[in-house]
Parts: sequence; C-alpha cells; structure tokens
Amino acid sequence: MDIYEDARTVSRADLAAWLRQLASQLESSGQVFYGAGGAITVADKVKCELEIEQEDDDEFSVEIEFSWVNPKPAAPAAEPAADASEAAEESDASGE
Repeated sequence: MDIYEDARTVSRADLAAWLRQLASQLESSGQVFYGAGGAITVADKVKCELEIEQEDDDEFSVEIEFSWVNPKPAAPAAEPAADASEAAEESDASGE
C-alpha cells in the first residue's frame, strides 16, 4: 500500500539538496517527512539497497530503497504466581 509518492524533474543540485535534507532528517529525528505534513519514523536498523540500472543506451536509473519491520509490541506480562510462602501458609492452614 503506497502512503506517498512524488515524481518530478529537478536539477542535479536540487536532487543533492533533497538527499542532504533526507539524511539530516534521519540523523536528527529518525523520521522522514513527506507531503504537507506527513512523517514516518524509521527504525534504528534498516535494510538498504542501491540499484543502478541502464535501461537503454541513453537512460539510466539509480534507486535507493530502505525498508524495515516495526517490532511487534511485547505481550502483556503474565500475572506473577503466588509466593511460595503464601502457598506454604495455605498448606499449613489446611493441615497438610
């Protein structure tokens, strides 16, 4: 499911500035900001790929992709079992 996509033609200098901005966001807040107010938090460890392709004689592409899986929330802790002393007291009270 796509959350956001932006495709446009920019100068090489503008591309470099955008990549620096993205790197700065990741380094400072751990987030990537997009669109008119969206943001996604990036995990501390990510899988990253750099792919360089030659489509034909005149067309090339560079793809940078990083992905991660958010950890599942920890299961609620089980209620602690009764203390051994409570079990012993119950045992004494019943005469066992």
